[in-house]
Amino acid sequence: MQLDNTDRRLLNLIQTDFPICTEPYRVLAEKLGTTEEDVLHRLEQLMSNDIIRRLGGVFDSRKLGYKGTLCAIKVPPDRIDEVAAIINGYIGITHNYLRDHEYNMWFTILAQSPQKVEQILQEIKEKSGIDELINLPSERFFKVLVSFNVKDKEE
Repeated sequence: MQLDNTDRRLLNLIQTDFPICTEPYRVLAEKLGTTEEDVLHRLEQLMSNDIIRRLGGVFDSRKLGYKGTLCAIKVPPDRIDEVAAIINGYIGITHNYLRDHEYNMWFTILAQSPQKVEQILQEIKEKSGIDELINLPSERFFKVLVSFNVKDKEE
């Protein structure tokens, strides 16, 4: 999908300035100088082309009482997809990456308590049959937000 200037401006707006009102798409359309129908069509296109993965709120998990941890697990190369599927089966897994390292799969978990995190990790160990797992709980928060300034390639 080729993005035009309106698509780029729309992507920038919905990341940082989504209107909280009864007609948010109309407000976005006014800011972009287009129609509400055009905004909805563009969003549908951006989603169907996997440029937007999801449109929704971002919550501060810490203020909701959730605990987070970064984990690394040592997965045999022939079991990567199998173990990734086990890990990804848990709703609290927010990221899961393969890395070039002895501990080659790194993932993050958010759960309601440290005990729930431990329960999930124990289940992952049992289901995968892998005990080599490092648990690195969050101790201090620095940053968790990203916003992409979508510009034209020439800019």
